[in-house]
Order: sequence, then C-alpha cells, then structure tokens
Amino acid sequence: MATGSTMHTFAVQLADVDRGVYDDFTLRVARHPSETDLYMVTRLLAYCLEYVEGIAFSEGVSSTDEPAVLVRDLTGTITAWIEVGAPDAARLHYGSKLAERVAIYTHRDPAKVSAAWAGKKIHRSEAIVFRSFDVGFIGDAAAALERRNAATVSLIDGQLYLDLNGTNLSTALHEHEIS
Repeated sequence: MATGSTMHTFAVQLADVDRGVYDDFTLRVARHPSETDLYMVTRLLAYCLEYVEGIAFSEGVSSTDEPAVLVRDLTGTITAWIEVGAPDAARLHYGSKLAERVAIYTHRDPAKVSAAWAGKKIHRSEAIVFRSFDVGFIGDAAAALERRNAATVSLIDGQLYLDLNGTNLSTALHEHEIS
C-alpha cells in the first residue's frame, strides 16, 4: 500500500524588510513521500521570500506542468513561476515564456545545478532570479521540523533569519547568474 502525504502546518510571521512585506499567515504544506524535508523547507522559504497576493503552492509532485510555487493574478494568469531544487532547462524555458517573473531557490550546490543548464536554451535567462543558502542552513532547518511549526522569517539586507520552533538560524541569501 502506498504511503500518503504528510501534512505540516506552519504559523508564519514574515518580515521581509528588503521588499517591505510584513504579514502573519498559516500554511498547510503536504509533503509527498518522495519529497525530502530539505526540499519542503526550501519550498516553504521560497513561498515566504516571494510572498505576494495570489501566491500558492502548486499540486506538487503530481503536477508536472507547474512549478513548486506560483503566483496568479485575479484573472488566473500565472505572473510568477517559482521553482525549487534543480529544475531542468526546458521547465525554466517554458516558465520564462509563460510568466513575467521566474525565480529558483535551491538547497543543492548552485554550481552543479547551473552546470546542467549550460548550453541549453532558456528564454530570458538573464532575468531569472537564482538563489541559494549557506551550506548546512537548510539541513539545520529541516532538523527542527515538526508536524506543527512556528516560523519567523525575516529578510534584512540580503540576510535571512529563521526561527523555526525555537531553533534560530541565519544565512546570506546568495544570488547567482544563469549562464
């Protein structure tokens, strides 16, 4: 018998000083059995760091034609395509043609992730935001995960501060170019 998704609840206090975004919200995040805790934490942080009206998680692993996180306007048009992990060049190309904004958040080695895109056609690659975290940050955050979580996410001058269930962590938010 197949194992179902595990539900995690996050009570989030967001203070993105860099963008002037402040909000408190609750997220229910389904973690598919094939999804790692590292991926789920990265997906949560991508949601918080891209937080705007209309943001939502996609259907996840079962949705092959949508990114991990997306933003839709009031008409239902996708305005932001937000990938997590190591998406392939074809997905980035497709997302960049479909949405005004494309962002990638990875918990993996960014040099290895971008190496897979070398020489491949990616529409408006120079406009894609590609971000990573300090080595060990996502793993430390994943170690603090529970089924019910309290998270404070603050971004100040490119420095990310995360308090997850009483575990205080910080990292620089690294920006990379797609070549």
